[in-house]
Amino acid sequence: MSITLRKPLLLLALIAGASCASGATGSASAAISAGGTSAPTAAPARSSATRTVVHPTGIATWFGPGFYGKKTACGQTLTPGVVGVANRTLPCGTLIKVSYDGHTLTVPVLDRGPYSHIGADWDLTSGAAQALGITETVRIHTRVVGSTANTPLLGQPTVAPSTAVAGGALAG
Repeated sequence: MSITLRKPLLLLALIAGASCASGATGSASAAISAGGTSAPTAAPARSSATRTVVHPTGIATWFGPGFYGKKTACGQTLTPGVVGVANRTLPCGTLIKVSYDGHTLTVPVLDRGPYSHIGADWDLTSGAAQALGITETVRIHTRVVGSTANTPLLGQPTVAPSTAVAGGALAG
């Protein structure tokens, strides 16, 4: 009986060794000829629409002064008044509700980043950081709430009608 048990084990060991030596293509046929089943040779096909996962909390940094006057990855010109966020994967115009220390602000994705080496998930513009009371690297709460058209004026502060009519001076 021990001789009978050794032969299948030896045969299985030989098949396993041969499949390792011949690579992935030989392993499927070796497993099938030994009475086993082969593992799938390719990963399952993914859908063409990839889904980005946004975690409810993340590390946020902020950027600004060194980038004022430059174009963002989404086409906006960065100024101190621009309110937005950079993210590596979300499409331009995605609206993110950001909460920090009792402050809440909905901002559009208007740039790519962050590219720091501290593991940050979000890079707020200086305008967004100021509105949220952020002065350093912090943990924020985030949620995707929608999307808007990506335009060159996305994230720019809106001008109040009375200010525009009065030519920049407050009417009254």
